[in-house]
Amino acid sequence: MSAEEQWSKYAKVYDPIKIGSIDGTDTEPHDRAIERAIYSTYVPNRHVKGKPQCTIFVSRLSYKTTKDTIRDAFSRYGKLKRFRLVKDVVTGMPKGYAFIEYEEEAAAEEAYRLANKMVLDGNTIFVDFECERLLKGWKPRRLGGGFGGKKESGQLRFGGRDRPFRKPIALELKEEELRKERMRRDAERARIREEYERKRRERGKPRSPSPKSPRSPHRR
Repeated sequence: MSAEEQWSKYAKVYDPIKIGSIDGTDTEPHDRAIERAIYSTYVPNRHVKGKPQCTIFVSRLSYKTTKDTIRDAFSRYGKLKRFRLVKDVVTGMPKGYAFIEYEEEAAAEEAYRLANKMVLDGNTIFVDFECERLLKGWKPRRLGGGFGGKKESGQLRFGGRDRPFRKPIALELKEEELRKERMRRDAERARIREEYERKRRERGKPRSPSPKSPRSPHRR
């Protein structure tokens, strides 16, 4: 399989070094948080219930958003099995994100496709599949991992839905070379076709009668 066929704008395995690079090609960590993610150990919460394939992650929620609001907004995509609006264990206040599990995978996929960037209680929300149990090697934000991030934090993470990988320059150059080669071949085919049509038209033209030579007076 070629490098172009292997490349994906979304991470298939969570590698902190690659996640920290804009095109997923870094081989050395460029910030301390990435080093923390590399050497940290994270075990997914064994108490989390439900099928990860049926579960979506919803973030950037307003702190005013309630369970009823979430139920009303997301039940349009399918039957909800359970959902959890995450709250701070000390203050009891919402932390701005939730996990929603549907009865069927198709409903979760529909919510993933249609609910992202929906405005809810004045906030433009972000929707993705649950990464903790689906993405091998996952490290959360608090350990230097996660996805996305703000530029001012200096800890941008790529390969997720929020910030997909950009195509490596080498692949972009290769695509440009292939594009030029296709254009050259198309032009050559057009030239050959035009030459063929020209010759066909010439063969189809009626021939002009050749001028008769004067008859010899000695011939009868």
